[in-house]
Amino acid sequence: MNYLLKKIGFVFLAGALSLLLISCAHNEQASKPTPPASLYADAAPLDLRLSKWPYPYPVKEFKTSLQGQPASMMYMDVAGLGKQKGVVVLFHGKNFSSDYWAPTIAGLSKAGYRVIAPDQIGFGKSSKPDVAYHFDDLAANTQALLKSLNIQRVSVIANSMGGMVGVRFSRLYPQTVQKLVLENPLGLEDYSKDIPPQKNEDLLKLEMAQTETSYRRFLQTYFPVWQPSYEKFVEVYVRVQKGPDYPAYAKTSVLTYQMIAEKPVVNDLPQLKMPVLLVIGQKDRTVFGRRFAPPEAVKSLGNFPELGKKAQAAIPNAKLVPIENVGHVPHVEVPDQFVKIVVEFLNSKS
Repeated sequence: MNYLLKKIGFVFLAGALSLLLISCAHNEQASKPTPPASLYADAAPLDLRLSKWPYPYPVKEFKTSLQGQPASMMYMDVAGLGKQKGVVVLFHGKNFSSDYWAPTIAGLSKAGYRVIAPDQIGFGKSSKPDVAYHFDDLAANTQALLKSLNIQRVSVIANSMGGMVGVRFSRLYPQTVQKLVLENPLGLEDYSKDIPPQKNEDLLKLEMAQTETSYRRFLQTYFPVWQPSYEKFVEVYVRVQKGPDYPAYAKTSVLTYQMIAEKPVVNDLPQLKMPVLLVIGQKDRTVFGRRFAPPEAVKSLGNFPELGKKAQAAIPNAKLVPIENVGHVPHVEVPDQFVKIVVEFLNSKS
């Protein structure tokens, strides 16, 4: 009898334990967060040249070449209103195209400046040849574009990676550049000293593994406060990713990454002879190649308030304007304030 009771008790206990395990497994599965649905699930894919992506002004084509390969450089050319004060060229960042300059173009045009806003080759609506990219080549193509438009003198406004292009452009063509505005530029420190070299195939795997969520999280590091209007920067990426051209798009991103990693411009700063304005969002802590840097190195990198001061000291004729509570892209975050600062600098007699 005792044996029978023990056996019944064991069977009951085993059954209860089984139910408990099933319940726990069910609860664990229920507690896992559901992956967020794509905001662009119904949006049409974009091709390599963003042909269906709208820009704020008409886009023109300049036919050129890059390292022997034919290439098209797309650009916006917006006339100044009223009394003409000159020409301004805009250099965009790596993860953006010239369309993100829309509020800046409008403000400069209103102030009397003609604005040339190109997509550098490898970006936006321009060609994306499979070559080793170099800032000197991007600068040369920009100079060729200006020559084709019979423009001899310009001022330059450059953000993020565009700051590196702008510095090199100003060094190579000092007779062309009247004034230079560097807006939270990359290249104020030499990344090659702290960021280990990366193989193209490894970088490409990371690019191909990118998701809408991870890309949004990456872009959010640029902005202290993420606004719904910034979603367009995620949208264009996701829609390219949905299309058949994404592998080529990802490979171009890898090649332009290597350009930033391997071609420092910080040593060019003391050789800039034109008036330079440094507009620095003080919340910016952007570190190029952060994921590859040793933890100790990251601590000292990307301190834009300090980098701005060092750059001002290194450039012979530089003015520094810090903007509080702003991150990596002031012209997007505080467009009116940015335009006001820049127009005052361009209008000045310095």
